[in-house]
Formats: sequence, structure tokens, C-alpha cells
Amino acid sequence: MGYKILLIDDEADILEFVKYNLERDGYEVHTAANGAEGLQVALDIKPHLILLDMMMPVLDGIETCKAIRQSPVLKNVMVVFLSAVGSEETQLQGYGAGADDYINKPIKMNILRSRVQAILKRIKPVEENTSESLVIDVEHYQVRKGEQTITLPRKEFSLLQLLHSEPGKLFTREEIYAKVWGSNVVVGDRTIDVHIRKLRQKIGEDHIVTIKGVGYKFEQ
Repeated sequence: MGYKILLIDDEADILEFVKYNLERDGYEVHTAANGAEGLQVALDIKPHLILLDMMMPVLDGIETCKAIRQSPVLKNVMVVFLSAVGSEETQLQGYGAGADDYINKPIKMNILRSRVQAILKRIKPVEENTSESLVIDVEHYQVRKGEQTITLPRKEFSLLQLLHSEPGKLFTREEIYAKVWGSNVVVGDRTIDVHIRKLRQKIGEDHIVTIKGVGYKFEQ
């Protein structure tokens, strides 16, 4: 299928360089010079992937990403930050705003092309298997996946319900512990990992994404 990519960056040479290389790979590439312009273009073309600069005039990358996630039309679009600011704090801000990935500048085109290819593969199940979307039944602690009904233990259900409540949002391990187990409960370091592994066995491997060393997020 033909994927549409929107590149939002205030540096004209980066727009030209990245656009040229991605078009050579067969993608339909659109560009915008700031966050506000990028949001309008995104609403017009409905891209599969947005490559987003962090530091921009008018509307910076963090605010733009938040606006994307709040839009009913764009909330499920894949978003990747391209930024010269590579600190852990800045990356966490990006993931917290709803980004799917983070790539440091200066851009190494071979790495960018590889990451773009890998990310776009992840959206195929959504487009081709919409009947497999998960439905959460809060009253019965059950999940429906297509025609299948899955009954979950309470903690697994609470963990899935939390992640599912905001698709695309990164929940840190600390947030998960506090909201699912409570701040007054002492649990082992691997408790979340064990529950995530059991959930993946039951609902499939594609829905829960690990951000190594940070936390987890849900993708429908």
C-alpha cells in the first residue's frame, strides 16, 4: 500500500533532504514548516506517520504531538520525534506527549529509513484486521477480541484497562505501580513484566508496546 508521511520541521534543508530520500523509497511525503501548519496539513491528508521536530516556532513539537493525540481524526497516527535535543528528560517529555519513537539529529538517513519501515509495518494489523480490535467489558472483567471472549484476573484486567484508556500514551512503570497496585503496596520489580507477559499471551503480542527502561503503551 502507499503510505503517506508528513514531515514537520522549521529547517528547510532538512525538509528537502528527508523528503527526497523518503520519496525514493516510494512514500508520499508532505511537509510543513511549523506545528500549527503541520496540524492543518495532517487534518487534510490524514497521514500514516508524522515525523516531528521538537523545537519549532508557532507551536513546538510537544504541543503539536499533544494536539495530534487529542484529535479524533489523528489520535492513532504514528508520531516520531526528530530532535537535536537528546537528553533523557526531553525524550521522556516526547513519549509522555504521545510519541511512538524518538530519533536524534543529526539524521542518519539509513537509520531513519529503517525505523520508518519498521514503524509503518506496525499499522498494518489495524488496517487489515479491524475485526480484531479489543473491547473492554469492565463489569465482567472480560475482553472481547473479534468473536473471542477473554476473562482476565483483576490485576491483569486493571493493567490492560489503564493502558487501553489512552492509546498511544506512554505510561511509566511508576505510574502503573501507583494506579494499578497503589502507592502503599510493595511489589517486586518484575511484577509488571510478568503481568504484561501474561496479557500478551492472551490478547496477542501487537497491542502492548515496551519502551525499554521507561514503561508501556497500548496500540489498538
